[in-house]
Amino acid sequence: MLHASSQCFISTSSRLHHNHFRFPPKLSRSFSKPGHIHQTQIISHPSCTTHNEFLDFFEHILRQCTGHKQCKQVHAQIITTGTSQSEFLAAKLVTAYARIGLIFDAQKVFDTGPVEGRSNLLLWNSILRANVSHGFYEQALKLYDKMTNLGVLGDGFTFPLVIRACAFMDRLKLSKNVHSHVLQMGFQNHLHVVNELIGMYGKVGRMDCARRLFDRMRVRSYVSWNTMVSGYAFNYDCDGATEMFRRMELEGLEPNPVTWTSLLSSHARCGRCEETIQLFGMMRVRGVGTTAEVLAVVLSVCADLAVVDRGKMIHGYVIRGGFKDYLFVENALICMYGKCGHVEDADKLFLGMESKNLVSWNALISCYAESGLCDEAFTIFSQLNDHPFMRPNIISWSAVIGGFSSKGRGEESLELFRQMQSIGVMANSVTISSVLSVCAELALLNLGKEIHGHVVRALMQANMLVGNGLVNMYTKCGSFKQGHLVFENIDIKDLISWNTMIAGYGMHGLGENALRIFYQMLESGFKPDNITFIAVLSACSHVGLVTEGCRLFDQMIGIYGIEPQMEHYACMVDLLGRAGLLHEGSNIVKNMPMEPNACVWGALLNSCRMHKNTDIAEETATHIFNMNSEITGSYMLLSNIYAASGRWEDSAKVRISAKTKGLKKIRGQSWIEVKNKFFMFSAGNTMQGGLELIHGILKDLALQMESEGYIPDKRIIQQNVDK
Repeated sequence: MLHASSQCFISTSSRLHHNHFRFPPKLSRSFSKPGHIHQTQIISHPSCTTHNEFLDFFEHILRQCTGHKQCKQVHAQIITTGTSQSEFLAAKLVTAYARIGLIFDAQKVFDTGPVEGRSNLLLWNSILRANVSHGFYEQALKLYDKMTNLGVLGDGFTFPLVIRACAFMDRLKLSKNVHSHVLQMGFQNHLHVVNELIGMYGKVGRMDCARRLFDRMRVRSYVSWNTMVSGYAFNYDCDGATEMFRRMELEGLEPNPVTWTSLLSSHARCGRCEETIQLFGMMRVRGVGTTAEVLAVVLSVCADLAVVDRGKMIHGYVIRGGFKDYLFVENALICMYGKCGHVEDADKLFLGMESKNLVSWNALISCYAESGLCDEAFTIFSQLNDHPFMRPNIISWSAVIGGFSSKGRGEESLELFRQMQSIGVMANSVTISSVLSVCAELALLNLGKEIHGHVVRALMQANMLVGNGLVNMYTKCGSFKQGHLVFENIDIKDLISWNTMIAGYGMHGLGENALRIFYQMLESGFKPDNITFIAVLSACSHVGLVTEGCRLFDQMIGIYGIEPQMEHYACMVDLLGRAGLLHEGSNIVKNMPMEPNACVWGALLNSCRMHKNTDIAEETATHIFNMNSEITGSYMLLSNIYAASGRWEDSAKVRISAKTKGLKKIRGQSWIEVKNKFFMFSAGNTMQGGLELIHGILKDLALQMESEGYIPDKRIIQQNVDK
């Protein structure tokens, strides 16, 4: 089988197939002729080959390994030929196993390798690279610690790996320790090492340290510049990214596609969507080659802006540019169509995909959930749950839970949350926020407190989204002391934090507290938005702070440049109307720059009920009925206004008119949670057990109220005028 001049290898145990490997020219001619496949077995033959030739031979074969079986075969040959104690081959085996994803086999080779290999830097670098490339950053750092304890000194290949692990673990203290090792070993001017240090400091939020390193560099590569731009992008500093981009051009370097991708990402992350689109146009004008990453960024911006026309243009570019095979681009297209409300297009894309990953499924689930189609989202979720190779992750669960929550289907949302917990899926901040929203809407204070306990145990109390959700839950449930405590403990508050606290106080009639928080917000340097003014004007309305409310309305326009929207006018009408200034409220409605909606007219009509003004009430109700004749509540409100004024015939006519049009008043309901049980009450319900006792207690309370001087106004109690 073997030529006489090449009897370096003769039979032993494992089989190697010539068609699986490409051997070095010197050795390959001994295995087969072209077109033939010979099964050859190998052992060392001291008289015809050197130890180094064996090492070169196995190194070359290991490079060709593309599967588990091949690696195992070669590994067996190495053992049988007695070269397994080679530090060099051990390192190559670690690399080969890691390359095909067998990280645990790689670790086993390292652990059982030659004892003297514990001081071999090549072997250490191989196992470090194996762990870092597969995301085992914690293990990589432990190995580095062990390596330094054994006295093995790192080199220009070691430090970039360890620095990258530090960056992904977000450990600033350890990062600085590694940086000090770099300085001690004299690698402070090593280009690759410094580039990784810059990237590390960017990942841990210390762009000041990254900038100092960058400015001190004697020689910079494209990687150096791109790392700085991406660092600013990662830290939501698009001005810093833009400055670095321009500085790069001033120094005579033409930004490459990676630079452009980072710049576009920075603007997208900062919410500068229009500027991102403009930069993409500039990039194309300059003839810079578009990458799949750039297209994914631009598609995400189109999704945020909900500009489906631009999204479709990018979709066309994806097809023409041959980027359709990039899975993450297809996923970005699904997200774009979903956020633009084009569910059918997203679904069509999903069904046409040759391969799908979990991100694809989650994108479609989110698409349906965010479009309010929570039943359809749950159907897709169930299909994913039945998939033979994939299962829903926390993103999948969060999407369906949030979908049901946003549609007011809180009980179903909570049931899904319980199912998720029962199978051991850990909730994230998005899930917690959705469930807290349900607790707030249903006034489930006890459940909210349980979730708060989970938040503390999971160390999520510092999360802004969760903190805001807790404040909203506590304030809507009337637990202001606890809500304010959570609010004060949010380390970094955003505008939503302040708005939530203001709205919480306002909706419960604590207008002075709401204003106090509002002025604290201004002192903290926050600029109020339209939501802030809705909350603070509503707070003024509930406690009759007319002068303060009018002053704030003027400031909103004159100082903060916020154009009043329908909700602001409704608040002002309510503010004036509650104070009895019905004519002033009516004038605001008549002088609005847009056509008043039913909400604005409804605020005026309700004020007419409070002050028994039938003249303005009739005019107001006429506008409402002309806009939408099916608003049952307005008919009932006008009927009550007539009844309170003693105009029983007019009251009856309004009710008969509503009945003739087929309008039915939705029966009022309320509920209370006692010892984790819900008790639902509705108007006119006499069938529920325990009502006799409840009615008895209510009568006792009414007598006590009257004894203390409160006289109920029975004139607005609805009469049975239908009969």
